[in-house]
Amino acid sequence: MSVPVLSNAKARHLFLEKHRLSCRPSGTGKGADLKGVLDELGFVQLDSVNTFARAHDLILWSRKQQYRPDALQHLLHRDRQVFEHWTHDAAIIPMNSFAHWRLRFDRDATRLASHWKDARRGDLHAKIDEVLKRISDHGACTSGQVGEGESRGSSGWWDWHPSKTALEFLWRSGQLSVLRRDGFTKVYDLTERVIPPEHLNRRHHPQETIDWCCNGAMDRLGFATSRELAAFWDHVTSAEAKDWCAAALSDGQIIEVDIEGVDGALRRSFARPDIMDVNVAAPAPRIRVLSPFDPALRDRKRAERLFGFNYRIEIFVPEPKRKYGYYVFPVIEGDHMIGRIDMRRTDGALVVRAFWPESGVKMGVGRLKALQAELERAAAFGGCSAVSYDDGWVR
Repeated sequence: MSVPVLSNAKARHLFLEKHRLSCRPSGTGKGADLKGVLDELGFVQLDSVNTFARAHDLILWSRKQQYRPDALQHLLHRDRQVFEHWTHDAAIIPMNSFAHWRLRFDRDATRLASHWKDARRGDLHAKIDEVLKRISDHGACTSGQVGEGESRGSSGWWDWHPSKTALEFLWRSGQLSVLRRDGFTKVYDLTERVIPPEHLNRRHHPQETIDWCCNGAMDRLGFATSRELAAFWDHVTSAEAKDWCAAALSDGQIIEVDIEGVDGALRRSFARPDIMDVNVAAPAPRIRVLSPFDPALRDRKRAERLFGFNYRIEIFVPEPKRKYGYYVFPVIEGDHMIGRIDMRRTDGALVVRAFWPESGVKMGVGRLKALQAELERAAAFGGCSAVSYDDGWVR
């Protein structure tokens, strides 16, 4: 039996629809409307870089342009509709996923305890108990409030003072939760004082969580290899995802399909059985500025296969060796990546330093005006009073 082929155009359309980049960015961008976006995406990555807007805020704004950062904080520490923890990086996650994070808590506790032993940091159990008792008796705190005067370690996050290391362990193992963020500083409290009881008291068998992770990743990606399913949450192992795919294929939950790349190459993947029958409209030809950590671009190799867009962050590249800039934002129009832009907030204005169109993209009058209109909207979101452009900003 031949394996069906999903054309590159349909693959792009389906992928963008799954990532909420096909529909108009309308809606209130707060409350239930914002929670709906988080449910569909699965999570939103957090990042501290703030040259213009933090990654999580820009991700949400690109889908809901009435969104403002306070709305996410309300969901986190007022409404308790989301919680903060780890996927492949720090992330905001819908609260109804919390019970499935217990597998992560257990695995992280084992892994981190092993790291302590390997790093010869000594027995930190006493420090863990001390930090836990401090928070239990005196309430929520930040990492800076538990380690005054302590010496630091040697390297990595083991370079933290012992109390901060203990605090991280308690958070990663699920004993503490993030109550809120003050600025970008995490404030921790006991998990039972943060997570609503209906989520706190729910339990799942590990296999249930593995099934939930793989099903959730498949439905949010549209098509994937077993490795891509494992990497989505970074929650299950590659072997567990591979076993799930074999069982799901046998049960008829998924089928094999070849995904056509932008260069015509085919990549064998898995998808739901109805993938070839799903009618997905092409996205409206709207220009959007995306975060470098946007879910649609998080898998750089997939973005390159589907869109021909080669993107690398150059934060850690020495300035003379950078091809583009310190923190450059991808730009999409409809289902095509059309370029990348170097812009930042400076003295209350949005300063656009450079825009590099992708090969073959012509910046005619209409497209240029559409890009500038999007930059005006971005400036308003970022609290900028004006947009200014360096000479020769279109490269």
